[in-house]
Amino acid sequence: MKNWIFNIFSKKQITTDSDPMKKFLIVGLGNIGAEYVNTRHNIGFKVVDHLARKESLDFQTVKLGAMAEYKLKGRTLFLLKPNTYMNLSGKAIKYWMDKENIPASNILVITDDLNLSFGTIRIKPKGSDGGHNGLKSIQQTLNSSDYPRFRFGISDDFKKGKQVDYVLGEWTEEETARLSERLDLSAEIIRSFALAGLDTTMNTFNGK
Repeated sequence: MKNWIFNIFSKKQITTDSDPMKKFLIVGLGNIGAEYVNTRHNIGFKVVDHLARKESLDFQTVKLGAMAEYKLKGRTLFLLKPNTYMNLSGKAIKYWMDKENIPASNILVITDDLNLSFGTIRIKPKGSDGGHNGLKSIQQTLNSSDYPRFRFGISDDFKKGKQVDYVLGEWTEEETARLSERLDLSAEIIRSFALAGLDTTMNTFNGK
């Protein structure tokens, strides 16, 4: 009888420990290469880099990207920077979703957004790609637009025909001065997503 009870609890413990709902894939979108490091299009990379520095995490080269593992109150957050370049971001995300058995609801994709003023935060459970090549790749690869995304506003302060130059351009001095506070807030958002869930995170941080 005692052995039967022990076996039940042992199996339950194993199931809990391997629960995919305790795993999260936090994806910062960007392009690899020194020439892209400080560009607006690479804000996704910058956000996960900032969180990794704050938590003393190291990125390791892995298949299709660089990854840091963040343990947070019983959760495991995989911080991923795809090395596929923006247009093939979906390939890296799908690979790591499958490898770690992470559901789409536990993915948070961090990307730049021209339609939001600088530093504005918009977290959504799903949506269109909005013309963003990274999101377009993810939607095509997953065959779905139902995954959480964290849009970071970079504004649309460019002249007609200069969108590519603007997006791939570097932050201004004024933007750089304000980035630190925005990156700290972004780190809080990621923690909240894993600990409190998407709805609470949206209600707490959207519009800040």
